[in-house]
Amino acid sequence: MKQTLILLFLFFAYTLGAQIKGTVTDTNNQPLPYVNIYLENSYTGTTSNEEGIYSLEISERGTYTLIFQYLGFETIKKEITVDSFPFTLHVTLKEATVSLDEVIINTTEDPAYRIIRETIAKRKENLEKISAYTANFYSRGLWRVDSIPKKILGQEVGDFGGALDSTRTGIIYLSETISHIAYRKPNDFKETIIASKLSGNDNGFSFNSAQDANFSFYENTVDLNAQIVSPIASNALSYYKYKLEGVFYEGSKLVNKIKVTPKRANDRIWEGTMYIVEDDWQLYGLDLKTTGTAIQVPFVKELIFKQNFKFDGTENAWIKISQTIDFSFGFLGFNGDGRFIAVYSDYNFKPDFNKKTFGNEVLYFDPEANKKDSLFWEEKRPVRLTEEETKDYVKKDSIQELRKSKSYLDSIDTKNNTLSLLSPFTGYSYKNTYNKWELSYQAPLPGINFNTVQGWNGNAGLSFFKWYDENRTQWLQVSLSANYGVSEDRLRWKGNIAKKFNSTNRLQLSVFGGSEVKQFNGNNPISPFINSISTLFFERNYMKVFELNYAGLGWFQEITNGVRTNLSVSYQSRVPLFNNTTQVVFPQENIQYSSNNPLAPNDYNNPTFSEHRLVKTNFEANISFAQKYMTYPDGKFNYGDSKYPILTIGVENALAASEPEYNFTQLKARIHQELKLGNLGELHYNIKGGTFFNAEDISFVDFQHFNGNQTRIGSSSNYTNVFNLLPYYTLSTNKSYFETHAEHNFKGWVLNKIPGINQLGFNLVLGGHYLSTQDQLPYTEISLGLDNIGWGKYRLLRLDYVQSYFQGNSQGAFIFGLTFLNLLN
Repeated sequence: MKQTLILLFLFFAYTLGAQIKGTVTDTNNQPLPYVNIYLENSYTGTTSNEEGIYSLEISERGTYTLIFQYLGFETIKKEITVDSFPFTLHVTLKEATVSLDEVIINTTEDPAYRIIRETIAKRKENLEKISAYTANFYSRGLWRVDSIPKKILGQEVGDFGGALDSTRTGIIYLSETISHIAYRKPNDFKETIIASKLSGNDNGFSFNSAQDANFSFYENTVDLNAQIVSPIASNALSYYKYKLEGVFYEGSKLVNKIKVTPKRANDRIWEGTMYIVEDDWQLYGLDLKTTGTAIQVPFVKELIFKQNFKFDGTENAWIKISQTIDFSFGFLGFNGDGRFIAVYSDYNFKPDFNKKTFGNEVLYFDPEANKKDSLFWEEKRPVRLTEEETKDYVKKDSIQELRKSKSYLDSIDTKNNTLSLLSPFTGYSYKNTYNKWELSYQAPLPGINFNTVQGWNGNAGLSFFKWYDENRTQWLQVSLSANYGVSEDRLRWKGNIAKKFNSTNRLQLSVFGGSEVKQFNGNNPISPFINSISTLFFERNYMKVFELNYAGLGWFQEITNGVRTNLSVSYQSRVPLFNNTTQVVFPQENIQYSSNNPLAPNDYNNPTFSEHRLVKTNFEANISFAQKYMTYPDGKFNYGDSKYPILTIGVENALAASEPEYNFTQLKARIHQELKLGNLGELHYNIKGGTFFNAEDISFVDFQHFNGNQTRIGSSSNYTNVFNLLPYYTLSTNKSYFETHAEHNFKGWVLNKIPGINQLGFNLVLGGHYLSTQDQLPYTEISLGLDNIGWGKYRLLRLDYVQSYFQGNSQGAFIFGLTFLNLLN
């Protein structure tokens, strides 16, 4: 009954407003989705929905001229006199008749190439044509899934908050935003979200934004994870073939319909149709698609972009008024599709900006944005909801309160909190969602490893997590865990209490303490899993460790936009450790385990350092220059931008040491960045350096260690923080040092041009690495590799050949990259 009342309310809200409404169909009476409908000589308009239904809000009765525009169909004008509301106008559009009668045919080249060259020549001019504007923006996003499994990789998928029906099909994401946007050339942008709606969550916020929907094909590339070359890019003729399918008139403007096809199937390219206005050499519209293979997101099947433009005589420019992005996806039985709609209206090309209009804040949510009622949305949304979308809102809104109730949440928790026979070995969580807390048990089985100091070892522990709001912007976490080594016969404990106060400056305080087995290099250059394999099967025990007993305090805060600070102060006791086992699966002749002394692998009796105690302080500041950010009612969220590098500066101190010579100070800095270079790929660089003071005789624990790799296995997505042939502790130093890493991933720019190889979808990667330490000759590496190796949707492998140079010697080896091992580190 409640759902019926809601539907009746929406019906009356829809029919009683000051609206012109109706449907748009083709000559076969089939609905036409996303037809642009606007008042002549204005940017007041709307768009039909998937069912061809539209409604246009107007303020008063009178005579209006409506324009109906849709790619591939004749644009029509309808003059109407509105004397009462609602006013119904149904429209039928005819397919546009394209002709080559007015085209001069060149027997050596398709006429499309002349048009494309003219458009490319004016690409930059068109890109910069509009120097400033404000506009209203509407966006709607929808994700559907179809017959998804109940479990994926043994994990319960759930019903997505009641979104799935009995066939496990349904809408899992439906949201809308209405915002006001402002732009000023070249890069100033600001969006203010006036209204935001998320189906099934009246406290939620939509992820849709104008900046994320801003795709311009006048740019050389369109950024969709990979850089996809535009059909009118400066180098587009190297990637595409063109065919003029015909021309038609839009008023007095001649529009060319051009078919776009790729020269090579697996390039980062589009295919489809572009509509280009003769003499203006601007876009009238486009209908282009690309694939998950092209954008290197394997679970995406297809992406279809449609954009529509309207001529503005004052600006002498074709202005984008709508955009739709359709997509489909599939992975591990998880299949579905979706769509994002964007509608632009009420442009003002003579805005009155002031000094406060633009800054680093690129998006601001009005505090009442998610409090708008259904009547507001029925009046303001420019694209009518489909029947499917209306039912989704009604269904989820009607059960929202139920799903927040204690009885319902307790019933869900009861189901999910059920113990299984394997829980003692694989882990278990007990959740009380209504009271916002969770108690988790970490079982030993997933983390059992082997090293020569502890032998077989594993972890087990308990953690308590308490959150204070729905979006978890404030929380408290308490954890306690134990580690036991069989050969060492030693149990160690550690604990941590952390409190996050907000998501604005992210203030976080922590108290920690315990006893751990730690690698000398605190960056853990070798994962316990890889070390276990290397040790047991190849008798190569590369991991070198010591015992750290500690108690300390931690503080983290973003003290101002773009400056994130981290301080820890701890009392530490360091104890050297020795090998306690010689166990091996496959004994190797003439090979035995090295000692746990990284400076003397054959010395099994003497430690690397003397047992000692000290107070350690570590301060670090990460600086993101011109950091862009988004402001939500419950927090601030930084927006990734690779225009500037990120700078990190740090100061590390040891004081009050039980051995006075172990006191020291280290100053260090790092600068790193990811540069997207269009269709040329991506360049990553990472530069680090530092120097020590009063550190002549400090403990080897506090040396600057460099991330080496002796296993020939790579476990990171890129190699800009590792020397793949450098022994782990050969060049560790207590003096000045400098290291730099650079890696360029061509993302198909090279290999996709080679016949045969371009069918594999691999990426060529070039790398260079340099390390200089005081009193040592420089160490260098160069590498050549293939990334994105795999089959179909499963591309988790990488292969590099690395050559190193040090002290007049050269060494080469292959590095096998298993990027999924990031999950095991």
